[in-house]
Amino acid sequence: MSKQVLHQPKIGLALGSGSARGWAHIGVIQELAEIGIVPEIVAGSSIGAIVGSAYASDQLDILDAWVRGLTWKEIINYVDLTIVGGGFIQGEKLLDLARQYIKEDSIESLPRQFGMVATELDTGREIWFQDGSILDALRASIALPGMFTPVKINGKWLVDGGLSNPVPVSLCRAMGADIVIAVNLNDDIVGKHSRKSAEKKERLELENNTQENAFWERVSNQLTNGLNERKEIILKKLFGDSLDAPGLFNVLASSINIMQDRITRSRMAGDPPEIILSPRLSELGLMEFDQAEIAIEEGRACVQRMRPALEYLLESYT
Repeated sequence: MSKQVLHQPKIGLALGSGSARGWAHIGVIQELAEIGIVPEIVAGSSIGAIVGSAYASDQLDILDAWVRGLTWKEIINYVDLTIVGGGFIQGEKLLDLARQYIKEDSIESLPRQFGMVATELDTGREIWFQDGSILDALRASIALPGMFTPVKINGKWLVDGGLSNPVPVSLCRAMGADIVIAVNLNDDIVGKHSRKSAEKKERLELENNTQENAFWERVSNQLTNGLNERKEIILKKLFGDSLDAPGLFNVLASSINIMQDRITRSRMAGDPPEIILSPRLSELGLMEFDQAEIAIEEGRACVQRMRPALEYLLESYT
């Protein structure tokens, strides 16, 4: 007996957290469109909220063009450092930047149905944004602990959505998606950052000037001014004295990788999507946002790897 369909199924796209790996979402959306899949519903967490908001507001091509040309020097210039407030970065400069690429509308007024996830700091509850200011919700969803300062909205302190729901399949379902395509950026990443960081540290000793060193040197300068400590001491705390003693950045990045991997596995086991797309980007570090070309192309490639499954799934609903 054939399956009877009473309506055209709504396709939802759950865009996961993963910092710089998140530019892969751009390639995923572009390649899905190439094979005729245009999701009506999109939900994003952290970097997934950034790309999702651009897609939902028909600004994805503009975002694509900008991130492909993004340099490390520009990234540093967009960082407004602070030594108070629960994080290194205030995020106001990033919001100013977002205004150039994302329409400052309410979420409910967008051409596509869209939602974002943040996490309440006091309780750990996930908070869904399906209406209200796009930029306010976006700033909350990307508030990575230890990096960005928390955001206060409606009397609640909010942090990164990846802490509670790294791949928001449940939000897609709640918004009415019949089919959910999930993009998991956290597959096979545990331990990878530590190994890559060790390789980078060896290069630092030879070159004494890499992208991450430039970023954290600026952090150390800010801290030096505020705390009157020598720069060398701060850098040792950030990077660690040797490969056997990880610095602050390595600990932070590896811990976030472990957390997101475990939460993602648990959440998707309880509420599995119909399709999981997993870009292979374990070589990208937490802050390597200037590597957009690599991430976007891998986003496209992961769709092609799953193309037979995607086509079979859609055929089964028609």
